[in-house]
Amino acid sequence: MTSCRLLLPIITAVMMALSAFATAQDYPVRPIRFIVPFPPGGGTDTVARLIAQPLAERLKQQVIIDNRGGANAIIGTDLGAKAPPDGYTWVYCLPASVSVNPTLYRNLPYDPARDFAPVIQLNATALLLVVNNALPVKSVPELIALAKARPEQLNYASSGNGSAAHLAMALFNVMAGLKMVHVPYKGGAPAITDLISGQVQMMSGPMIGAMPHVKSGKVRAIAVTTAKRAQGLPDIPAIGETLKGYESSIWHGILMPKGVPPAIVQRVNAEINVVLQSDGVRERMATQGADPVGGTPSEFAAMLKADIARQSDLLKKIGLAGSAVQ
Repeated sequence: MTSCRLLLPIITAVMMALSAFATAQDYPVRPIRFIVPFPPGGGTDTVARLIAQPLAERLKQQVIIDNRGGANAIIGTDLGAKAPPDGYTWVYCLPASVSVNPTLYRNLPYDPARDFAPVIQLNATALLLVVNNALPVKSVPELIALAKARPEQLNYASSGNGSAAHLAMALFNVMAGLKMVHVPYKGGAPAITDLISGQVQMMSGPMIGAMPHVKSGKVRAIAVTTAKRAQGLPDIPAIGETLKGYESSIWHGILMPKGVPPAIVQRVNAEINVVLQSDGVRERMATQGADPVGGTPSEFAAMLKADIARQSDLLKKIGLAGSAVQ
């Protein structure tokens, strides 16, 4: 009897492992919900839709985009954190949702380390500083001069408090000694719509969302938010050329709820790595300033840990730590 009791935990563990293996072997058997915690039309939505179709073809199941914007990605991200850990809910993530929000918000309803399993980093990209065509500046030095001459009279949009767009401009304000007014939106798409119409005067945003409007002449690009110029946009100066030491970029990735069988995480990771290496996806990302990354779940987990620490330090330096309440 005693030996049976000792063997029971081992038998249970083996059965669970076999069950998880069988689940992974069959996966997926129904459509996958891909939560994008921002409205349709922005940079995140563009990338999600870019990879969703080839992934659906490879997995032989629909990958359905579910846009759940609002509260600086908290609504959609929290929804994903509370989903069943069966592999049928993917969560699109970026610095705002997992690296910034834990320090920015005092009562965040999810914990990135506790509630999610990292799957893969999709890409890395600089942000693009764009201005309304009516704003009389064509360079970073001209913008700095105008902002200093008109303190608290110039404003900039972002996709939300603590978003990469917000932090890029907040860092710009601090390093250049400026006082520009932040106007947060519920996503990049509504922000750039108001930029085009002149409701706001400038914003920094992902190239993948901003470049189509630059090419059409609806807004003017004056810089990328990095130390050096972007490979895909060699004619556009970097903010770091004017402000030495300035650097602000963004990445995109995919998470699943904590507890998803590792074999499913590995399967999805492998399929996305294949899609990221395809010519069509690489070319589309490159034309919009994004570099595909890929890699393993453990590599993404290590990057997330480092980015959370870096963003926490920045928020403390600019006085935003614990400044937001959901």
